[in-house]
Amino acid sequence: MRKIILLTLLVIMSITIKAQDKTLPNITIKDLKGKSVNLKNYISNTKPTVISFWATWCKPCMKELSNLHEVYDEWKEETGVEIIIISIDDSRSQSKVKPYINSMGWEFKGFLDPNREVARSLHVISVPHTFLVDKAGNIVYENKGYIEGDEETLYRHLISTK
Repeated sequence: MRKIILLTLLVIMSITIKAQDKTLPNITIKDLKGKSVNLKNYISNTKPTVISFWATWCKPCMKELSNLHEVYDEWKEETGVEIIIISIDDSRSQSKVKPYINSMGWEFKGFLDPNREVARSLHVISVPHTFLVDKAGNIVYENKGYIEGDEETLYRHLISTK
């Protein structure tokens, strides 16, 4: 009986810990112009937001972001979603981020996380790593890695947040 109670308490504690981790961190991050913004305050409470962690050297990241770019206008019109991208390129390669985004024609708002402070706070170990944040600022979906078609799953979750 003690083992059952202990196991039940551990399960409840892990669920509680998981629930507490489902919001954005209160961390300052720099945009591509060097302006500091608080990530939690930046995310609007009036629309859902997709946050994609990426790097210029990551081929699956490029594929994911290119595919998201193709559907972005349609998604934005239908759901009001904003897509922001956070580069984890370090100080040696972060100068490539803005020119790369411009060359791809991506219309996403970009941020730099060269020390991976934001990434660590959200338990991002590798890229791409994508989150969906609802209107209330809660993380309601995340995807680690990228396989062609993952954007369709993201879209289904996005629609369910309306």
